[in-house]
Amino acid sequence: MGVQPGIGDTAFVMETTSRQPFILGIGGTSRRGSATERVLQISLEAAREEGAETALVAGDDLKLPMYAPGVSDRTPEAARLVSLFRKCDGVIIASPAYHGSLSGLLKNALDYTEDLRGDERVYFDGCAVGCICCAGGWQAGGQTLAALRAIAHALRGWPTPLGAVVNTSLPVFGEDGSLADGQAVSQLRTVGWQVTHFARMARHYREAGR
Repeated sequence: MGVQPGIGDTAFVMETTSRQPFILGIGGTSRRGSATERVLQISLEAAREEGAETALVAGDDLKLPMYAPGVSDRTPEAARLVSLFRKCDGVIIASPAYHGSLSGLLKNALDYTEDLRGDERVYFDGCAVGCICCAGGWQAGGQTLAALRAIAHALRGWPTPLGAVVNTSLPVFGEDGSLADGQAVSQLRTVGWQVTHFARMARHYREAGR
């Protein structure tokens, strides 16, 4: 009996890379270049190194009208976000910890996934979802990460086995603003890697009709 190829086998990689996955990164704060956005970029860079196409929704992109059920009019910014939700094969969500949970800004952006409720692929059904949190302490970070994972489940996504918490109460950033904590960098890169490889495998099986 033959052996099925695994993730690290060349045959499997060649078979599943005819179309590269599209990974959407969303998060941060309204301030462009925030700590949360910077750590999200590390995960997206790892995804690109694995061959993924990526897009980032952060900073001013998150300044959207409050989501209101039953209101179908969309600003250009909100329409773009919904379009990216529909296009993505995987998503990486990053939030600062605000009072033990994700920011209202990010939650409002995620509420726009409701526009996908009638799609063939509802919400993030079958998509890998990487979860990242920046927090001024481990307790707030753990609570926020758990909230992000719960939201990913509610949106029918598959949270990656590893989620990342960056504790900004520690000296984790260098003088140039880059993340200097090697362990945190490794975790963030692993999140990007896992989302990309799961997205590639999931799309392969969908296209193969399995």
